[in-house]
Amino acid sequence: MECEELLQRFARWKERPALVCNDEIYTYGWLLQNIHFIGQQVQMKGMAGSIVTLEEPYSPEAVAALLALWKMNCITAVMDAQLPEAKRFEYAVLTQAAFRCSAGREGLLALEAPEFTVTHPLLLQLQREESGGLIIFSSGSSGASKAAVHRTSALLSKYKREGRALKTIPFMLLDHIGGINTMLRTLSSGGTLYILKDRSPSEVCRTIEQHRIQALPVSPTFMNLLLMSKTYEAYDLSSLEVVSYGSEVMPPSTLKAWHQAFPGVKTNQAYGMSELGVLPTRSAGSNGLAFSIQSEQVEYRIVDGLLEVKTPWAMMGYLNAPDPFTTDGWLKTGDEALEEEGFIRILGRRSEMINVGGEKVYPAEVEDVLQQLPFVEAAVVSGEASGITGQLIKATLSLREEMKLAELRQRVWEHCRDRLPAYKIPQKIVIAEHSLTGSRMKKLRNL
Repeated sequence: MECEELLQRFARWKERPALVCNDEIYTYGWLLQNIHFIGQQVQMKGMAGSIVTLEEPYSPEAVAALLALWKMNCITAVMDAQLPEAKRFEYAVLTQAAFRCSAGREGLLALEAPEFTVTHPLLLQLQREESGGLIIFSSGSSGASKAAVHRTSALLSKYKREGRALKTIPFMLLDHIGGINTMLRTLSSGGTLYILKDRSPSEVCRTIEQHRIQALPVSPTFMNLLLMSKTYEAYDLSSLEVVSYGSEVMPPSTLKAWHQAFPGVKTNQAYGMSELGVLPTRSAGSNGLAFSIQSEQVEYRIVDGLLEVKTPWAMMGYLNAPDPFTTDGWLKTGDEALEEEGFIRILGRRSEMINVGGEKVYPAEVEDVLQQLPFVEAAVVSGEASGITGQLIKATLSLREEMKLAELRQRVWEHCRDRLPAYKIPQKIVIAEHSLTGSRMKKLRNL
């Protein structure tokens, strides 16, 4: 689907609410009008086909600006407006942007960036094709962020089919591939996006109750935070139909607790990456941690324990990292995976796997056991160098109550010894001084 086809749908739904922000309704007619207005601004400023940054919090104006920039064949790098200016400038340099943009009631505010010559082959290719593009940065939770380049036409082609028009909370923001997917999936089907004031459990629950939200795409980390807070007990969440989760491995204990708290809400495990977008999936079962891919346009294989995917929706490549594609066009995801009766189960990132004396340890398995302790709010498990076993298990714990380290170590050992083999039990325990959750509501692993 090209942008024009999407805009034709918006024209059919002019009176429908497209977005709701601070309880103010923005219709598809408003969205269409603003896309055209910003498009005219882009043309007048000589920005059409340029590389630009969009540095704006999630807002109706930001959504209109992004779609307008794509319509005008701009290659757009979406950034979190909360990032420090030094980091945003670094990204602008990396993307060789000609303009740095924000959006507001007056349309697009565009400042010329320092003068760059476009030299990267992927960017030059898009400009030769007169094709719009998206540059999105990985979270960098376990290393430096990578800049993935997508062709807009390939990205939009996934949304040709109209789905149900659902009331949806866009929990992931526009600088996250999950946030882009939620925006496009909802708007291509005539649904409504309800923008949060913040992403606290209380604000999410308040929004669900007030607006009768039907769909909520979130991370396992947020689901755990919501359960721990018990905030949901004070709200009517009966309108909620489906919760999709992804971006990190789901702890089995969290999924089980979720279904006990919300037995009538369907859950679906999503699979997505900055490099792939979010693939159409179906969970193997309510409590299952495996999924199948629901598209003939996606092929997968598991090579030496690693998942590889081939799809026309994949990125073109990175601006700042080696090509992750095989010579025959398969994207190496870096995820350890198993195939179980036609379903895929993700074990974890190979880069995060811990080797203890030759034994593989996946952090998610140990974290799941640790988070069953009632006084543990969150757990992050990582490897640390050891002169004896090569690596040892380190657990960084965020606690719900004060506790001396010696007592914590003893209670962790007593809990783990009947639940994990000895080599998987953490040998080093650290009490977190800061939140273990990043701005994208995922666990921070570069601790």
